[in-house]
Amino acid sequence: MAEFKCEVLTPKRQFFSGMVEAVTCTLADGEMTIWKDHAPLLAALEIGELRFKQNGTWQTVYAAEGFIEVRPDEVLIFTQGCERPEDIDEARAEEEREQAMEKLRQKQSLVEYHQTQIALSRAMAMLRIKRGHR
Repeated sequence: MAEFKCEVLTPKRQFFSGMVEAVTCTLADGEMTIWKDHAPLLAALEIGELRFKQNGTWQTVYAAEGFIEVRPDEVLIFTQGCERPEDIDEARAEEEREQAMEKLRQKQSLVEYHQTQIALSRAMAMLRIKRGHR
């Protein structure tokens, strides 16, 4: 299988750098899989799963919002945060989900409402990935 270089960068660190066969990410209108020789692209990432195919095996991680840049020879992914399923603290994510759900029940400004929706999306994506990894 043809491979290409992929890098995932967060504000704090380089999360991943290596050769992959494919990358699947979550965009606003659904998932997109990038294979070798994909057309150049710049797209916004949504909160959700980020999957890498290496040696015929898919690995799934949590990715926060960000963007993906597909270049002729590599794929660069810039995200606000990224975690492997085994590094996700399920209790923390569940607590964040419950707090966001409670805040949604309260009267909020439009900005606060959107921030709470983002927090809820993050927590639910982490829980989905953590629980799916078992």
